[in-house]
Amino acid sequence: MRRVIIAFAVIAPLALIVLWRIAPLAGIGILALSHALLLYPTLRPNVQWLGPVVTSFAPEGNEVWLTIDDGPTDDTAAILDLLDARGAKATFFVKGVHARQRPDLVRAIVERGHGVGNHSDTHPSASFWCLLPAAIAREIDGCAAAIPPTRWFRAPVGMKNPAVHPALARRGMRLIGWSARGFDGVRADVESVVQRIVPHVFPGAIVLLHQGRDTAASCIARVVDELRARGYAFVVPADERLKTKR
Repeated sequence: MRRVIIAFAVIAPLALIVLWRIAPLAGIGILALSHALLLYPTLRPNVQWLGPVVTSFAPEGNEVWLTIDDGPTDDTAAILDLLDARGAKATFFVKGVHARQRPDLVRAIVERGHGVGNHSDTHPSASFWCLLPAAIAREIDGCAAAIPPTRWFRAPVGMKNPAVHPALARRGMRLIGWSARGFDGVRADVESVVQRIVPHVFPGAIVLLHQGRDTAASCIARVVDELRARGYAFVVPADERLKTKR
């Protein structure tokens, strides 16, 4: 699908030129469609037209995978404590720039039995979707140099472009999406975050939350408590259990 979309994007301007004198509206329509076919999978995080995105995993019972983005930050220690108190494991998708500043927190995450994933070096949330291949490579490699080896990458804001999957493939990495998220990165209402996540969780779901916000620890604690009350266990699944379709 990725090759078809890219080929169509290359051919569409030529079609516009050929059709301009005889059927300009048709040419414009073809060009607009080619742009839409590129933008939709770029801006929609879990859409897999440009390549596979992990959106769930094969559970062994009522298991979910808790993923926490944007650290390590000052609340990391408190989050680790609340996870330990609840017997929950998580994967922290960290930024390289933060990992270099606080390597002690990265070590603490690993030493306490949690996973670490690559969330880019500088987290250019406004521009990652349109970065050129060399810039994407720098973002992946910059973070990779600051954290333990991992096969898992989550794009800033979940957005990607046609250059992301080839860069990951060359590094033996996989793009990780999610099954449920609470938009806690932009919302401060804990209850709203919980209600956006809990009803959409199922065995094998990937839950996305964030750290580094005033309400981050409260959101994580509430989501974990609500799901534990429903019989869910929090695990870090082996790579071979990850699925690109539910």
